[in-house]
Amino acid sequence: MNILVIDIGGSNIKILATGQPERIKIPSGIDFSPEEMIPLIKENAADWKYDAISIGFPGVVKNNKIITEPVNLGDGWKKYDFEKSFGCPVKIINDAAMQALGGYENKKLLFLGFGTGLGTAMVVNKTIIPLEAGHLPYKKGTFENYVGKEFLIERGSKKWEKHVHNCIEKFSHVFQPDDILLGGGNSKLISYVLEGCRLGTNQNAFRGGFRLWEEDFNI
Repeated sequence: MNILVIDIGGSNIKILATGQPERIKIPSGIDFSPEEMIPLIKENAADWKYDAISIGFPGVVKNNKIITEPVNLGDGWKKYDFEKSFGCPVKIINDAAMQALGGYENKKLLFLGFGTGLGTAMVVNKTIIPLEAGHLPYKKGTFENYVGKEFLIERGSKKWEKHVHNCIEKFSHVFQPDDILLGGGNSKLISYVLEGCRLGTNQNAFRGGFRLWEEDFNI
């Protein structure tokens, strides 16, 4: 089966299909809607063959349905019929959960994705557990307020990384993982990787999208 994986982010949409050598990036943004996204994906993937689609979405997803509108994109995602638009089966999962799945190595995994915000998920015994831990209280706001892109730009990488380390240590204590995977576009800015952690790659989201159809995982 050929799979098209769509990784939706606050800055870019990234797509890759089975057997293709290079992913394609499509700019998104604060007002980006599914009506804008679909024709852009069809245009960019016009030469690719795919029988089914995996979508990593930056929000709450339950039972293959989007529950909340994204914070960093436009509206209209909750009610959108992706299967009708694409004309093939579609599996939707939280974007952090899809990255976690891609990096899962049969250990109790905690994934922390440092991008526009903070994506969090676990994979335990082949069961994918999406989290919204970035919204937990921290200092004068939430963890996401201190390790997200906005704080990084305004306060600089040194202060940002200090909060990243605090975040990792607190979440490690709470969730007691055997493996901590760090991902997201800003993870490459982490100068010191704490013990017990490892940096993910850009391919993890796509690998997770492929694994949704190819392997037996509980969502």
